Amino acid sequence: MKENGTGKFAAVGKDIARTDARLKATGSAMYADDMKLPGMLHGALLRSPFAHAAVKTIDTAKAAALPGVKCVITGRDLPKVNYGNWRLFPETQDEYALAHDRVRFIGDEVAAVAAVDRDTALEAVRLIKVDYEELPAVFTVDESLKKGAPVLHEAFPSNISIDRKISYGDVEKGFQESDYVREDTFTVHAVSHAYLEPCSCLAQADIDGRITLWTSTQTPYIVQCLLASALGMRENDVRVVKPYVGGGFGGKMELRSWEVCAAFMAKKTGRPVKFTLTREEELATGRRRHPMKITSRVGFKKDGTLVAKDLSILLDGGAYNAMGPTATFLCGNFGAMLYRYPSYRFLGQHVYTNKPPASAMRGFGAPQSLFAAESQMNMAAQELGIDPIELRIKNAQRSGDEIPGVATISSCGFIESLEAVAKMSGWKKKRKLLKDGRGIGVGCYSFISGGVFNWFNTQYPFSAAEVRAFSDGTVHLLTMASDIGQGSDTVLKQILSEELGLRMEDIRITSADTAMTPQADLGSWGSRVTLMAGNAVLNAARQIKDQLFGAVSARFNLNVIYDMECRDSKVYPKGRPNKSVSFGEAVAMVQKAKRGEPLVARGYYTPRNKGLVTPAFSFGAQVAEVDVDRETGLVQVKKMWTAHDCGTVINPVSVEGQLEGSIHMGLGYALCEQFVMEKGKTLNTTFLDYKIPSALDMPPGESLCIETYEPEGPFGAKEAGEGLVSPTAPAIAEAVCHATGYRCKDLPITPEKVLKGTASKAKRS
Repeated sequence: MKENGTGKFAAVGKDIARTDARLKATGSAMYADDMKLPGMLHGALLRSPFAHAAVKTIDTAKAAALPGVKCVITGRDLPKVNYGNWRLFPETQDEYALAHDRVRFIGDEVAAVAAVDRDTALEAVRLIKVDYEELPAVFTVDESLKKGAPVLHEAFPSNISIDRKISYGDVEKGFQESDYVREDTFTVHAVSHAYLEPCSCLAQADIDGRITLWTSTQTPYIVQCLLASALGMRENDVRVVKPYVGGGFGGKMELRSWEVCAAFMAKKTGRPVKFTLTREEELATGRRRHPMKITSRVGFKKDGTLVAKDLSILLDGGAYNAMGPTATFLCGNFGAMLYRYPSYRFLGQHVYTNKPPASAMRGFGAPQSLFAAESQMNMAAQELGIDPIELRIKNAQRSGDEIPGVATISSCGFIESLEAVAKMSGWKKKRKLLKDGRGIGVGCYSFISGGVFNWFNTQYPFSAAEVRAFSDGTVHLLTMASDIGQGSDTVLKQILSEELGLRMEDIRITSADTAMTPQADLGSWGSRVTLMAGNAVLNAARQIKDQLFGAVSARFNLNVIYDMECRDSKVYPKGRPNKSVSFGEAVAMVQKAKRGEPLVARGYYTPRNKGLVTPAFSFGAQVAEVDVDRETGLVQVKKMWTAHDCGTVINPVSVEGQLEGSIHMGLGYALCEQFVMEKGKTLNTTFLDYKIPSALDMPPGESLCIETYEPEGPFGAKEAGEGLVSPTAPAIAEAVCHATGYRCKDLPITPEKVLKGTASKAKRS
């Protein structure tokens, strides 16, 4: 990867190994399932075999009598408290840890057991007898929206749990003034997060009934709050600790039933309780990306200028809301973020069905919305006779552009990304000269750097950090931000290292422990951590610097406002290194002046409401070259080129890793990953049957970071990585069309679809 210019920095912009790299490489990192406590019990869940049923009676007597079983619970044992991440709108909180009177998908949790070992717990689960009354079920949004369809939640008789509308300009007038209008319907499918580490948690109750929960989560603060609510406890009587996490991608950002059960049974038995899901449970019942039915109508002038867009999306949310409200909210924003639409209208509806809940997944609505938007741009370019990249440049967002009611674009390297990726890939030459069966296509993205909307309804700042400075020249950084594999611990240390002029090895970090780190942080999702937690770290570091500068100024009889700096573990006036003192000595001076008071600062960040969505946008473009076997329909991606604007690059090698991970996920989304479902039951529940791309499937790639500076971000940084999951599928779809003439509007692009599509095209011609 070619990095942008960051030579003025000492730590920022450098390839620094992650702080956890050695532990993970040697197998020493402790994940939730690695943890053991004396007297620990093992938990297991009884899940519903029906997609929709009333729960009449539950007989747990035989299970409770099994030797080794210490606790059996059902929904009737737990407080009847529903929960969900959207606390701002309590009506969206529609889940219970265990079913009370009804189950709504195959795999819905009904009862839980804690026993002396896993095998005993599983045997006890098999002994629980449940009397179900099966109810009619719906498995598609079309079925769910039909008149007379079974109602999944009484509070939403239409089965639409939330809708989101955006409208600006005069859309109908825009279409009347358009020279070219096209309307298309796209369907996109559910896929799994496929994180390496299945969900796991361990709960322990102390003598006063307070709970400590070690859990594989992206959002320890959210889990703390919701768990306390679900158990009728005070928030501060629940401590949540995030150990090392083996990936999340949005699938671990909610309170889940096993966490509630583990905590409740730990209190009831007085013994620690652990739950660890199997891969089958994860694939059959876990959260997944939202399937969507997307209808988009777009109008252009003859010269390619966009005039109007009308977008409607039905999100298949499955049985519960989960993070569906956020996905619904964001889909409409992503539909308008890349290009200048004078008139725009969006209607998004989140629909209940009797399937496992869909929720947040890397890209959070962008992969679906942008697959449709970018596919239509490619289709329009072909019919208007305009090069697809030129059409995008003509309509691209620029710095200072306003998306009415959504946000104002600050830093923007979108056009530069398009120009760079065209040059890197040899776009113009290859579009003309590639032989039949070989194609090249483009896809683009814009993404958020966290959100400004307080849907969790917290009274705390969005991010906080504490920095403790010591006279031995070291500092301790405390943050609730969660490193789940993306490398945020390392990035936050780099930001602190840069600001205080210290070496990375001089900084200790404690993260993601609700009892030890400052309130609060909303977690790792939506690409918020570098910008938001990074700003909180900077805020704390600058308070430390102010005190150090004052002490050093007094030491040398300088004016307090003299321009000073921290660099090379020293504090001194700029241009006068002979007047320097070591960082540790400066800390001691501050403490001495304050009669031994520790030098501690707390920093906070909550985004200003510059817009309704995000403090900053990233942008990028991607070109895919594919080879399509005409005999089998097999699509092989030969190479990917990516140019993206993520502001100042804090850690280039980490950005490159995020890019490659996004391409891998986008590759599976485009070509092979899909759930096989039969009446709400997931049939492919192993990685043998659920096909994710292997290392051998990954294409070689070339990438470039476009240099921009984001005023709202720490050192000019903004989102890097998550947005890049979105352009891969539309770029591949366009490349396949370029190679064969077959346009896929129904992901994934399987060999069967390619063969059928090319055969159909041949018949028409």
